[in-house]
Amino acid sequence: MSNIAMSTAGVTVNYAVEAVAGTRPTTGYIQIPNIKSVPEMNPSPETLETTDLSQTEFKTYVEGLKDLGGALAFLANFTTDLETAWNALVEAYKTAKESGKSVWFEIKHPGLEKSVFFTGQPSAMGLPAMAVNAVLETNLYITPTNAPTWQAKSTAAAE
Repeated sequence: MSNIAMSTAGVTVNYAVEAVAGTRPTTGYIQIPNIKSVPEMNPSPETLETTDLSQTEFKTYVEGLKDLGGALAFLANFTTDLETAWNALVEAYKTAKESGKSVWFEIKHPGLEKSVFFTGQPSAMGLPAMAVNAVLETNLYITPTNAPTWQAKSTAAAE
């Protein structure tokens, strides 16, 4: 174990289609190029009030569900490589869905023992905002279809 702060250098966002419906792939992940930032997936749980009439000073609560807030936005440099890779991902999702399979996403940090995995639905890429003298960037949207979990890293990620 180390108490040294880590850099985000080397983090990748990868995806793989299930070979067997309902089973997370452990290999064969494909890297999505040009990702600049990953959204936080650590929402606070809702709090559900449980106060009854016997309470005289403070309300009481229990932990409720967590809400990722719908589609997650991954910021990326807009390049032709990104456009090609993202379109391939969207098509892979459509094909997988027709077969009753899911697409798994992996957030992989080189300094951590585990990765975060979740299934999701990628949205087709639209036209990003543009401005004078600026880098062309876009948000890539993935709607999670299950809860993100920490699991053993994939054994290989294609580029």
